[in-house]
Amino acid sequence: MYKTVPESVEMVKILRDLLKNDSGIRVAVCPPFTALQAVSQVLSGSSIALGAQDLSWEKEGAFTGEVSAPMLVEVGCRYVIVGHSERRQLFGESDSTVNRKLKSALAHGLTPIFCIGETLQEREGGKTFQVLEHQIRGGLDGIPVSPAQEVVIAYEPVWAIGTGKTATPEIAQEAHSFIRKTLSSLCGEEVARWVCIQYGGSVKPENIAALMAQSDINGALVGGASLDPRSFSAIVQYSNSEKC
Repeated sequence: MYKTVPESVEMVKILRDLLKNDSGIRVAVCPPFTALQAVSQVLSGSSIALGAQDLSWEKEGAFTGEVSAPMLVEVGCRYVIVGHSERRQLFGESDSTVNRKLKSALAHGLTPIFCIGETLQEREGGKTFQVLEHQIRGGLDGIPVSPAQEVVIAYEPVWAIGTGKTATPEIAQEAHSFIRKTLSSLCGEEVARWVCIQYGGSVKPENIAALMAQSDINGALVGGASLDPRSFSAIVQYSNSEKC
C-alpha cells in the first residue's frame, strides 16, 4: 500500500526509461488498484507488464470493495498476485479462497503469481515442507494441468519479508527444489520443469546474484526494493534471459 497515482506514474516512467532496452526478461509492476489505469497508459508500448496486487474470485455482484478479474483485464493487467502472505496473515485468506482466486484469474486470461511460504514458527518447528505442500495442493486443487503450468509460484518465507532477513541461497534453493518436486507429483515432470518459481523475501541488488545462481530459482518477487525504480532496475538487469 504505497504510492499515490502521481507517484506511481513518475516511478514507472523512470523504470520504463531504465529498462527501455528489452532483454527478453519478463518484468511486471503491481501498483495499487487506484493507479492501475494511469500506470497502464504509461506502460503502453513498453516491455513492462502490468499486474494487480489481488482480485476477487467473483466476476461481479454484491461484493462491495472487491475488484474482479474482468475489471483488471479491462485496465490492461496481465498478472495478478494471489495469496500474498500479508493477505493470508492480516486478512484471513485460506488455501480455499486462494484456490478460488487462482481459478478466476486463469479463467479470465490473467497469469497468477501464486504466493506460498512458512512463518518463522513453522520453520523452527520443522514444518516448512509440510506447510508448502499443503499450500500448493490446496491452491491448485481442481485446476487442470494445462492451466496450472501457466501459474507463476512465488516462495516467500514470511519471516524474511520486510524484515531485512533473507533466506540464504541454500535455504531458498532447498525450498524451491521441494516445490518443484511437489509440482512434479501433482502435474508431471514436464510441467514442473516449465513452471516459473520466484523467490520473494527482502530481495535486493546486493543479494540477487547469489539467489539467481540457484538452479531452481527462476526469478524474484520484489517487495521494498521495487519502490525505488533504480533499485528495481538493478535487480532486473542482473538477470539473464532464462530468469523471470
